[in-house]
Amino acid sequence: MEFYPFMKKIIAFAFVFVLSLSSCEKDDICDPNTATTPRLVITFYDITKPSEVKNVNNLKVIGEGMTEGIVFNATATGELKYLANGSTISIPLKTNEDTTTYSFILNSTNLNPALVNTDKIQFNYTRENLFVSRACGYKTVFKLGPTDPLIHTDAASADGLWMQYVLIETDNIANENETHVKVYF
Repeated sequence: MEFYPFMKKIIAFAFVFVLSLSSCEKDDICDPNTATTPRLVITFYDITKPSEVKNVNNLKVIGEGMTEGIVFNATATGELKYLANGSTISIPLKTNEDTTTYSFILNSTNLNPALVNTDKIQFNYTRENLFVSRACGYKTVFKLGPTDPLIHTDAASADGLWMQYVLIETDNIANENETHVKVYF
């Protein structure tokens, strides 16, 4: 008879334990297709034919205070590529600050320094953290500032702006499915 109260406690503990296991989600892994913090999408256009996209050549994008460029792709051997050759790039914005500054170096691999041109852009925005799921956590969405969404300057060597016109296409950066900034050169 003394054994019965002890068995009640064991059964109660086992019941609580089984109940707690059943409350776990089966998908506590964040699906790679789940939308997370979006990058800023920039598309390049021909200044002489504004409706036509234009490829950049050997564009290297370096964040302020960084020494390496943004990785745009990797080779089959795992070597990282810091150069973009195409008409669209996607770059991250800082999730812990309201500004991000990048140097955009056109023709960065050219041996003739006169053909290498660097412009700087400071992006100004507000941030909002949104809950995605328990597995994925939060994502940050951005809204470019209403008065000064960006500040476009030439780099230290005054070689002229290679980006002749920078246009904010949409100030809400909530996904990577659309162009946020258009650059004409």
